[in-house]
Amino acid sequence: MPLPLILGMGAAAAAAVGATSGVQGAVKMKKASDTQKKAQRKHQRNLKRFEQETETTNQEMDDLGKLELSILKDFETFSDLMEKIQNRPEFKNLAHEEVQIPEYNPEELKKTSVGAGVLLGGLGGAALGTAGGFAAAGATTAAVMALGTASTGTAIASLSGAAAVNATLAALGGGALAAGGGGMALGSAVLGAATLGVGILVGGIIFNLVGKSISDKADEAWNQMKEAEDEINQICQYLNDLYVSAGWYKDSLLLVQKQYEQHLQAMKSIILEEGRTDWNAYTSADKITIENTVLLVGLLYKMCKVQVVLQSQDREGMNQVNHKELNQNIADAKSILQKIA
Repeated sequence: MPLPLILGMGAAAAAAVGATSGVQGAVKMKKASDTQKKAQRKHQRNLKRFEQETETTNQEMDDLGKLELSILKDFETFSDLMEKIQNRPEFKNLAHEEVQIPEYNPEELKKTSVGAGVLLGGLGGAALGTAGGFAAAGATTAAVMALGTASTGTAIASLSGAAAVNATLAALGGGALAAGGGGMALGSAVLGAATLGVGILVGGIIFNLVGKSISDKADEAWNQMKEAEDEINQICQYLNDLYVSAGWYKDSLLLVQKQYEQHLQAMKSIILEEGRTDWNAYTSADKITIENTVLLVGLLYKMCKVQVVLQSQDREGMNQVNHKELNQNIADAKSILQKIA
């Protein structure tokens, strides 16, 4: 066979092999690109689901936090009425059976009421999840903390509204200001305003999650997406649990608050409208009304003190819903409401 023909055939064969390799290479590149894009799309959908779950839970926790603070603030009216009653007893051992209720402490109630007022005054325009942070840590504890001093040594109550709120969150060691060690800057930059309060609710795992990015390499991108998806699924499951628990607890609080307001109105009628302030001159019905009001105040104080969220000891771990105390307080509330009905 002539040499030119052989060379020509060899060149054609080489070209064919090269073309085949090129097609295969193009197919692999397209497949890799499709995989990477698919991973990105799925990751974005997962993040969207996480953000929606977070916003819903934060709103429910905010509602609970604001309710608890408003209840504590209203104790001021009750305390003022009690101070007008002469010869009043110490109101010890008002609870029954296994229900443990704090004893009446006028100074503690006044302090809590003032602190709650400071925090409520600073919530206007606060980021979503801020009030929920107080409920998570215990609104009663937060209210008392608001009368303490900031890390700068300044009295928190003397600060402006937002500054007082932030200082209290910092003193509690969490919330939108210092969630999971990431702080407000990280929350704002990565999660957005809708999820600023998520750190104190979820725990440090959230900042481990948002610090991750999807690689531009197909295999790495898919594995990273799956790893993040597993974490997001865990967090969303926890957030849903917290949402449901906060809703149940809020409903229980509202029932107790309704009874408290009715009893408080009866106290106002006795003390302010009728002008009767001597305990020794009260009828049995009057005394029962006031004793039950004291009992309801103690119950509300206790309910607002519970930590809805138990912080993880692991900086990168996930928090837990405090089911034990929440359920116990709901049961105690039901028992006491039945007693005074």
